[in-house]
Amino acid sequence: MLSIVCYYGTNPVPNPRTREASSIAIPSVVMTPTPPLVLLLLLGLTGAHATYLAARTPADLRTAAAMAAGLCKARPTDLVFIVDSSRSVRPSEFEQVKVFLAKVIEGLNVGPNATRVGVVNYASRVKNEVSLKTHRTKAALVKAVTKIEPLSTGTMTGLAIQFTLNVAFSESEGARTKSPDVNKVAIIVTDGRPQDNVKEVAQRAREAGIELFALGVGRVDMNTLRQMASEPLDDHVDYVESYISDLCATGDHDCEQICVSSPGSFKCACKDGLTLLDDGRSCSACSGAATDVVFLIDGSKSVRPENFELVKKWINQIVDKLDYSSSVKQEFPLGRFNNKKDLKEAVRKMAYMERGTMTGQALRSLSESSFTAGQGARPGVAKVGIVFTDGRSQDFIGDAAKKAKDN
Repeated sequence: MLSIVCYYGTNPVPNPRTREASSIAIPSVVMTPTPPLVLLLLLGLTGAHATYLAARTPADLRTAAAMAAGLCKARPTDLVFIVDSSRSVRPSEFEQVKVFLAKVIEGLNVGPNATRVGVVNYASRVKNEVSLKTHRTKAALVKAVTKIEPLSTGTMTGLAIQFTLNVAFSESEGARTKSPDVNKVAIIVTDGRPQDNVKEVAQRAREAGIELFALGVGRVDMNTLRQMASEPLDDHVDYVESYISDLCATGDHDCEQICVSSPGSFKCACKDGLTLLDDGRSCSACSGAATDVVFLIDGSKSVRPENFELVKKWINQIVDKLDYSSSVKQEFPLGRFNNKKDLKEAVRKMAYMERGTMTGQALRSLSESSFTAGQGARPGVAKVGIVFTDGRSQDFIGDAAKKAKDN
């Protein structure tokens, strides 16, 4: 059941008491995409034919790197990594991205006349961490990669691709733009959905001769990956569920209550009696059992009419989410309405009171009246009160709040 109580103050009495209140280790399991893209990244970049991947032989990054070093020295390449370090990438995950970059570098034939490597770091802004002209040895490149720090803001992938096209692959940054025999390759590693458009800018990059690989991690938008990557998409787009193998063990998950691990992934669960919400991570505040809910709304003059209207809209959004059976001056007592439509209409009709702020008085009414059988409350059912207020109460709230919680 649901009830709403609006409150305001009469003869307010101010009460001062109410004013209370890096070096990295290479793990045994790191970002491991499915074999086709990993091998293509490490073999195809330097000239090995993609059909070599048809066997789909399982291989971790160490194996793939060794194969790349031994088999693929056919054609020089300008290679730029475009790395997502937005706020959704946790520090431990970003360390794994750097491990991934280091292992790919170890498998390449690096040199001024062979493969040159650059790294573009991006979030809401873009930073050219490693220029194609800067480091000419594997050791120097790996050392530079270990020093990269995450930017931890938004996700402007389109901006990063444009920067890569204009700056990272420019002659001034070490790209061999006048050498037709040099491949231009960019590998985008991202875990999120871009906040800008990627389709057009990726098309411009491909038309400029840049071969784009898109590696998505986590809950990415696969359509966006395909918009960025070169054809054939099966060879240029791939997805892994996680940067690391056991997110539950490392604590790198967003589960509100229970994390259930699986290889390279996880899923969330809730304690007995609670329900997993649509976001796949949060648990419902109320169990599937019946609950009596009362909203206690501050209608004092400091709230202002436009904000009072916002509160009413927000309450009706909550009503839409509830499993509803029966519901909400005492504005409406528990049990008066038996459907969402009538309840939401009653919320919309609530009038703004515009006086003082007597929150303690309202809490006493909540405890002594709103949750009584005479107002529709049910014995043996959980009682929940939700208080909306914008300011300091003009009466003492401590005793009233304690009594409500004790009850």
